[in-house]
Amino acid sequence: MIWVGIVLLVLVILLVLWPDLAEARRGLPDQSRAPGDIVALPQGATHALWHGPARGPVIVAIHGHATPSPLWDALTPGLADLGYRVLTYDLYGRGYSDNARGEQTPEFFRQQLDALLDHYGLGEDLTLLGHGLGGAIATDWAAANPGRVKRLVLIAPSGVAATNPRGLRLVRDAKGIGDRLFIAAAPRILRRRMGGTPELAALCEGELQRRGFLRAALSSLRHMGQQQEQAHRSLAQADVPVVAIWGDADTTVPQRAPGTLAEWNRAAKQETVAGGGHYLPVTHPEQVAALLRDVLREDWE
Repeated sequence: MIWVGIVLLVLVILLVLWPDLAEARRGLPDQSRAPGDIVALPQGATHALWHGPARGPVIVAIHGHATPSPLWDALTPGLADLGYRVLTYDLYGRGYSDNARGEQTPEFFRQQLDALLDHYGLGEDLTLLGHGLGGAIATDWAAANPGRVKRLVLIAPSGVAATNPRGLRLVRDAKGIGDRLFIAAAPRILRRRMGGTPELAALCEGELQRRGFLRAALSSLRHMGQQQEQAHRSLAQADVPVVAIWGDADTTVPQRAPGTLAEWNRAAKQETVAGGGHYLPVTHPEQVAALLRDVLREDWE
């Protein structure tokens, strides 16, 4: 019986320590191999990359919760063909950017974007493009800086409507044990959710092998999950043009989201990609580019 107790105790200790051991085995990104720029910002170094011509109107593209900035690689050529300079960057804890200290709140992400825009001297007439979490970040920033935004383009954005399974809420809200449960369970969940194409699977696996990603993902899940009704209503009041693109087969953003956004902002233009899931920039870049072509052509008129 003593040996049984010892074995059980060892198993419990291993279960408690396993998430930390698994995290320690993950590596940090080699920023010397990053394409583009590694920009020193107050919160930490940020990886940024320009796409398209040297001159032209600027689009700042913000990736989502579980993907780094290469999420946009299939879409940026179409935007560049229209004459746009597209700036992509990695949120903290993703891609080649640093693991920055602090909870990933709206202000946290706003500070990163503020500093990056200041670094490149980008002032007004910006088009913000955001996917998922990046849509929520873009919405928050645009609401705080309406005079600097020419247009807000949202692809399957967070902050409008969300599915919150009970298990996810428990992990999100239970600090300590919730952290360990998330780090233990998230890799399997993300691999299943993002295994639809080789490109998505590769993006997912790259992040899962990166030290700090899971803690960053959990922090943004905890602090960026609120609805953004007031932000969207303020954008409508400020007459900032908003375009939203949804997939009709998206299992991450509920199908009620377009109706909710329409209630908040009746002027918002909304389009749907037939058969599209959540990761439209990767799975349906041609359709997204086609939907945006007429809207973005207004910059040249």
